[in-house]
Amino acid sequence: MSHDDSEIMSTGDRLIYMANQIAKNLAARGDEEAIGITADHIKAYWDPLMRSRVADLLAQRSDEFSPIAAEAVRRIHS
Repeated sequence: MSHDDSEIMSTGDRLIYMANQIAKNLAARGDEEAIGITADHIKAYWDPLMRSRVADLLAQRSDEFSPIAAEAVRRIHS
């Protein structure tokens, strides 16, 4: 993503992008480990508002999340 692209992305788009990027970077570890590490990362480094917002986004726009990112968000909010 170029600098210009990031300026036009909404906050929701950015959160989905970030969750998917974390998941993508961990995918080589296998789904189960990647899901766990992605969930741990989001819990550790995202503030509560971001975590809440990404859960809402998953409910509204689940097709935009990778399977790993989607399951990680579900685990955080289950």
